Amino acid sequence: MLFGLSVNTCTRKTAGLSKPAPGFKDVPDAYPVIPILAEASGIADSKINPGYLWVEEDSGNPPLVTLLSHQGKILKTVYLKGAVNRDWEDIALAGGPVAGKNYLYLAETGDNNAVYPSAAFYRFEEPSATADTITNYDIINFTYPDGPHDAEAFLVDDATKDIFVLTKRDALSRIYRIAYPYRTTSMNQAVAAGTLPYNGVTGAAQNADGTGIIVRTYAQLLYYTRLPGETIGQALQKTFTVLAYQPEPQGEAVTFAIDGSGFFTLSEKGLSLSQSLFFYGKK
Repeated sequence: MLFGLSVNTCTRKTAGLSKPAPGFKDVPDAYPVIPILAEASGIADSKINPGYLWVEEDSGNPPLVTLLSHQGKILKTVYLKGAVNRDWEDIALAGGPVAGKNYLYLAETGDNNAVYPSAAFYRFEEPSATADTITNYDIINFTYPDGPHDAEAFLVDDATKDIFVLTKRDALSRIYRIAYPYRTTSMNQAVAAGTLPYNGVTGAAQNADGTGIIVRTYAQLLYYTRLPGETIGQALQKTFTVLAYQPEPQGEAVTFAIDGSGFFTLSEKGLSLSQSLFFYGKK
């Protein structure tokens, strides 16, 4: 959510720039979202519901996730019973405590005024399209080592299950790591894991095999490569490629397609009268 954010991503557009580009199309396919998801701030491509994305909306909305087709049509919503959407800001599909199962992670990490003493992730097994309500989920509460931060992006390392949180409003966006196994009945402590050469991070995603990462701001899509044995924190300290980007009103959401064919972006409605799901396929 925006709320008067002032960032300097444009002045750092070429910081860390690397070549060549990783082979995505410059012009995305566009699909009108019907009906509009006005405050969509995170998306994740579904594994058990092929052809659909999970979408979450941020503060002021009910505690639910929405199944959105790759063509922009809403199928249904699924509620998290008893959960609170203080300011959900991102969503990811990753491994979890049971091997072979897929889990959705919801980031309760928005904090525009840096006033909350802790943040959290909701984690639950990915539901099928037949589900209406989620009643069984874990809450991963955590604190930062240096006080509250506003964060709208995170990544889960499938190899280690460590969670990496990327902040938004710091002078330079910071990276924090929550090491696995994290506690679900008491507070976890995040640790500093690096700093990015820009700020205003609004979303992040990694591809299915973990070799590619996209970090997005309102103005840019930044692509990182990750080598075997590198942590996410280490990969984000390397040079990046600035991808071609179709400007969006208030772009916060990004996810790779599960099948490796490209990646999706989605914006909050902002002041626009319409909303489109964009897909950047491989060249």
